[in-house]
Amino acid sequence: MNEDQAFASVWDALGNTEQEAAHLKVRSGLMIEINEHIKSWSGTDTEKAARLRITKPRFSNLKSGRVDLFSLDALVDLAAAAGLTVSMQVAAA
Repeated sequence: MNEDQAFASVWDALGNTEQEAAHLKVRSGLMIEINEHIKSWSGTDTEKAARLRITKPRFSNLKSGRVDLFSLDALVDLAAAAGLTVSMQVAAA
């Protein structure tokens, strides 16, 4: 990577390919939405994890934004468990 190189987003810089950057963008967006939603829940992190049907360490990874540890499928499952509806929009670049 050239140090003078500019990127449209941090994900473009982190992804080794355009496809990887696209995956990171979608996963991070979904993770942000899930985290924003679960902030409104009452209870402890352990109780919130149980509500999502995941372990407390997995919940901590979600809450910390560890996008690298979650597949798109896993995030869609978590969104559904949180009572969210996931839809997709595709547009030309």
